[in-house]
Amino acid sequence: MQAQQNKKVLIANAQGFWGDSLLGSLRLVEEGPVDYLTFDYLAEITMSIMQKQKMRDANSGYATDFVQLIGRIIKICKQKKIKIIANAGGVNLRACLKAIKKTIVETGVTGIHVGIVEGDDIMDRLAELRVSGETFANMETGEAIEPIVDRITSANVYIGAAGIVEALRQGADIVVTGRASDPSLVLAPLIYEFGWPLDDYDKMAAGTIMGHVIECGSQCTGGNFTDWQTVPDMARIGFPVVEANADGSFVVTKHDNTGGLVSVETVTSQLLYELGDPKSYLSPDCIADFTSIQISQDGENRVRISGIRGREATSSFKVSMSYSNGYKVLCTLCISGPDTVEKAQRLADMVFARVQMHGFDIAEDDRFLELFGNNLLYRGIVPRLEHPHEVLLRLGAKSNNPKALQVLAAEIAPLITSGPPGITGFAGGRARPTEIVGYWPTLIDKSRINTQILVEEV
Repeated sequence: MQAQQNKKVLIANAQGFWGDSLLGSLRLVEEGPVDYLTFDYLAEITMSIMQKQKMRDANSGYATDFVQLIGRIIKICKQKKIKIIANAGGVNLRACLKAIKKTIVETGVTGIHVGIVEGDDIMDRLAELRVSGETFANMETGEAIEPIVDRITSANVYIGAAGIVEALRQGADIVVTGRASDPSLVLAPLIYEFGWPLDDYDKMAAGTIMGHVIECGSQCTGGNFTDWQTVPDMARIGFPVVEANADGSFVVTKHDNTGGLVSVETVTSQLLYELGDPKSYLSPDCIADFTSIQISQDGENRVRISGIRGREATSSFKVSMSYSNGYKVLCTLCISGPDTVEKAQRLADMVFARVQMHGFDIAEDDRFLELFGNNLLYRGIVPRLEHPHEVLLRLGAKSNNPKALQVLAAEIAPLITSGPPGITGFAGGRARPTEIVGYWPTLIDKSRINTQILVEEV
């Protein structure tokens, strides 16, 4: 019992989003001690992108760069006994598992157990679930799902830590999930290592808040920090590591001799990220009370957090759905000289008039005009400039008819010679219409969801 109380588990997060620097994981495994390496890949729109990939190719639909990364770090992870947890499986966990195993075989490493946690993807179950009573009303607006039901492109449940814990118990060295909740990736190894009961809600909340602190990678070690001038060596910013204790307290830190900054202020900034009601932070595993957090500096680049309280989770899982919502196009032009604002408006009027000449009509509410260089990002806060000498015009529209948007894009380049003077650049070639992905957040009763675990040895 005493040994368990003195035990520390070191968990690092190497990926804040799909596209984060690959240096995160490479450096974390080389620069210092880590027990678990977590990777957070999935955002709402990511699931829709992966679903489209899978529709085009049955062997795709997951984070392929994660598989490549496994090939680069698996030898050192085995040597240092580092376990890996990632929600990189997207909408095709079986294909991801197959690719991971193939990559590991190519490295020559053996004796690695790879596990997947299935059950979050309910795309193929929607009709059955609706018949059985799930309404899938929009949890933000209350709207009924019927108008978009035929246009849904992905539907994934935010599952919790339990499935990951079971995969670890079955001996998995690498655990891959679909749309698992971001903090659950960190909570799961703590439940496994410390034997925390799932109904010890203070512990569940502590692990959830640990996960929340590090889920965005280096955003808690000085990245995206208001006082960025005080952050040293941002090029080599250290990715976060939590030193977790059995009682639920933990220290946020980073490896020695890395850049970045871990302070009460950097950690607090991340704690407030994407936070609704601070007394009731909802996760699939618990409800965490952020107002119970006790936070203090614990030495250089060390922040201690303790005292966290939690309550039983709700009876529902959140479901992230995406659906096709028409098309959009976005074009850019650089405008210089006097009267840039008036020129930009004239150019926009010309384009939409020409679209109409081609026989298409785009409603006023579906037109899009922005001027960078005229305090656009501070609209309503800082007055617009009277006479900016140069602006970047972003002109676009949305429509259910992609042909109308193709015409709009084709009429941008002619403005250079047929519009007002001072158009000094045509950026990126002709824009192409792209599909608009709509977001539909909703809920499902937890009793409807069962996860399945598969662990295979390489």
